[in-house]
Amino acid sequence: MQKHINGPDEPRVEFTAGIIKALPIILATAPFGLLLGAIAAQKGLSLLEIGLMSTLVFAGSAQFVAIDVWSAPAPWLALGFSALLINLRHVLMGASIAPKLGLFPRALKPFAMYFLVDELWALAEARAARAPLTPAFYFGMGLVFIVGWNTWSLLGGVIGPVLGDPAAIGFDFAFTALFIVLIVSFWKGPQTGVVLIASAGTAALVHAHVEGAWYILAGAFAGMIAAAITWRADDGEATNAEQPDWSADTPGPRLEVAPEHATERRS
Repeated sequence: MQKHINGPDEPRVEFTAGIIKALPIILATAPFGLLLGAIAAQKGLSLLEIGLMSTLVFAGSAQFVAIDVWSAPAPWLALGFSALLINLRHVLMGASIAPKLGLFPRALKPFAMYFLVDELWALAEARAARAPLTPAFYFGMGLVFIVGWNTWSLLGGVIGPVLGDPAAIGFDFAFTALFIVLIVSFWKGPQTGVVLIASAGTAALVHAHVEGAWYILAGAFAGMIAAAITWRADDGEATNAEQPDWSADTPGPRLEVAPEHATERRS
């Protein structure tokens, strides 16, 4: 049966769909953006500096680590190494998403990597598993993330000090809950459970015995090894044979899949 999709011929519809897809996720990051802005302001950063950090770094975990070790004068070597270490996972995410960027012009691919935060990566992978990932859809999500994260962090710099400890009202669990929902969208049966257990168990073990952010890489590599061990040759065929209708991701009229896009989905 031939699928119906909104293809790259309708970038406006795809862009809108990307925005709609990312809105619930960016709302969940509000407590952390507010907290980051508040802590940064307490460390002496101006609103301009908070905004520049959220735009140029655009990595919440690295920003929290940087703010945590921030002092005057700033320890640039420690800041740079900490940010590099905690963001090494982006190498793995980039390698994972790269094969799905077949519809992206070569000049746009480096810009796509700028927006590749954890949540956007998960949403993009989920979309690519069901249909071609279009630049308009991807950058629609990216716009929401960059604007939303800057809004929350700047707002935190203004009103954050009056919010108190977010853990007191359960806001510290927002990111955990968010990623549980994202992980569930990748569930494909017991094989997925094995990968999750291997990754989470290894990360917890390394976190308990090794200082720093090495547990992030350890968990990622353990998950990759578990996936390679449990992978079956017929998994890809089953996935392609049972593609769900993804049209709910994209509002508006639907178009026929172009033959070349159908070929990319099978590759």
